[in-house]
Amino acid sequence: MSDIMNVNVAELGADAVILDVREDYEWEAGHVDGAIHIPLEQLPARLEELDPDTDLNVICRTGGRSFRATTWLNQNGYSAFNVIGGMGAWFEADKPMVSSSGETPHVL
Repeated sequence: MSDIMNVNVAELGADAVILDVREDYEWEAGHVDGAIHIPLEQLPARLEELDPDTDLNVICRTGGRSFRATTWLNQNGYSAFNVIGGMGAWFEADKPMVSSSGETPHVL
């Protein structure tokens, strides 16, 4: 049984801190405005960019990478929550997104 705390996109308020662990090309296509972007494989090397006193809501495309990141962050003293369904659920909930290219944001 997992001790990972999950959160639904509907539960995330406007002030929620989002950590996006997807690859650069996924981020560029569409992401949560104001989210922190650290691809999963870079997380250990860039850990100092995150505030250990802040609740992090970790998101990826569907929830697999964010689950791994959430597990690792919690094991390293951070307060992290896995966003169920990832950016796919975010998009389906019609939550606001932006793209780096200025084109209509979408989820890859």
